[in-house]
Formats: sequence, C-alpha cells, structure tokens
Amino acid sequence: MILPFFRSLCESKGVYRLVKEDIKIRTAELEDAARILQIQEEVIAEEDFLTTDSREFFKTVEQQRDWIKKILQNDREIILVAEIQNEIVGWLVFLSPGRIRLSHTGSFGMMIQKDFRGKGIGKSLIKGILEWAKLNPFIEKVSLGVFSTNERAIALYKKMGFIEEGRKIREFKRNDNEYIDDILMYKFV
Repeated sequence: MILPFFRSLCESKGVYRLVKEDIKIRTAELEDAARILQIQEEVIAEEDFLTTDSREFFKTVEQQRDWIKKILQNDREIILVAEIQNEIVGWLVFLSPGRIRLSHTGSFGMMIQKDFRGKGIGKSLIKGILEWAKLNPFIEKVSLGVFSTNERAIALYKKMGFIEEGRKIREFKRNDNEYIDDILMYKFV
C-alpha cells in the first residue's frame, strides 16, 4: 500500500520526468513486460556483465508481467524504464529485502539495449532511482553489485556518488580459468 502523501509526490509511485530532451524515465507498467523481457534476453545473451547465463534464463511474458506486478505492489520497490521516442530502450529494477532490519536498504540492477549505451540512459535511470529513493519514506541506502571488469559502469557509479564498500573475490566463474570479482557499492539518500 502506498502512503497517500508519497503517492502525490510520485504520481502513483511513478517518477515521470523528462531527463533529457529525448529520454523519458517513467515507472514500468504491466504492458511493458514483453519489451522489458526482450531487452533482458538480449543483454543476457551478450554474456559480458551479468550473473545469469543465457543457458539458464527461461522466462515467459506472463512470468515477467507477474514479476512487474509484484514489484509495483511493494512500496519499497520499483522498476523504471527509459524511453526514446516512445520506445523502451532500457530499464532499472530496485529491490528491497523483506527483512525488517534490512527494510531501509535496496539494490538495483540495470539493462540497456546495446545500441543505446553511452548516450546517458544509464545515468538518467540512476538519477531517477535516486530521486525516487529520496522521496520514499522507507529507503535510506541504495546499493549495487558490479563485475570488476565492467569499468564503464564502475566509472558511472562513482561519478553518481556511489562508494565501494566491499569486494567479493572471485565471486563469478566465467570458465575454468576466469574469475571475476563482485564490487559492492552504495549511496545513502
């Protein structure tokens, strides 16, 4: 249940704003499930910077719709989409643990269609989630995990004020001889 004062601040939980002249950030809707899933499948297929391997990802549009619905019903969670000319080109999901002692925290993951990277979309989505988190009466800490090999993302997160708080050494195994650290970052809002 969304608190009435928070609803008025965020237009029924949505952060609707024009970030740049051509990039619109808004809260995802159930009708966005197919496009969000398509981007997710494309990004996972690249197999560069995600924990999920394409061989283990099987999700239907209906399952994606149910996932979106569950998130949108939680006051401490949200999915934002980035649109260019009314087409979704990226999205960010913020999830918060169900435990009472962690309920002031949450972490996000983000996926942007390959052809639209490097155009400010990631930065716009992060600005959107930080704005939402500041208005949210429950969230105090925004966290993320990032592959140590994802230098562009790490640079963006640092530029946005995120601080490294730890590192899980050799957390991800890409093949028999290649391991990647998971860098944990945070920002208080």
